[in-house]
Amino acid sequence: MKQERRILGLDIGQKRIGVALSDPLGITAQGLTVIEYDSVSAALDRLADLCHEYGVTRIVAGLPLHLDGGRGEAAEGVERLAGAIEERTGLPLEFVDERLTTKAAERTLLSANMKRKARREVRDKLAAVLILETFLRSSPRCPDDCEHQ
Repeated sequence: MKQERRILGLDIGQKRIGVALSDPLGITAQGLTVIEYDSVSAALDRLADLCHEYGVTRIVAGLPLHLDGGRGEAAEGVERLAGAIEERTGLPLEFVDERLTTKAAERTLLSANMKRKARREVRDKLAAVLILETFLRSSPRCPDDCEHQ
């Protein structure tokens, strides 16, 4: 029997965190929510609650690298918050290169003729879905510690 492995995908911003969740087998990604926050502590609590509620076993966060692959202030901020998320949830956290993910999400929403306000409300969640899908496509279907049939 395959082991369930729910994975949480995050698009971490300065004011919002887009959240996506994989299915129990770790094959597909669905948008879950957007956490708007002023307090990092409150955001960490909400993420820990979501991990517990959905039985999450690992977290993937987008890392906003420069086009040349270098790290800037945004990447450093994401890395700091990701460290706090990992510590608060006790779950392993991996990074996925998210270059152009938010722009891809915006293009998708524009092509759907969504109004600006509606796009803003779902852009971060869609970016989290794209980040999680990138991870799922590059990840083996069965982690090292699962039982093979």
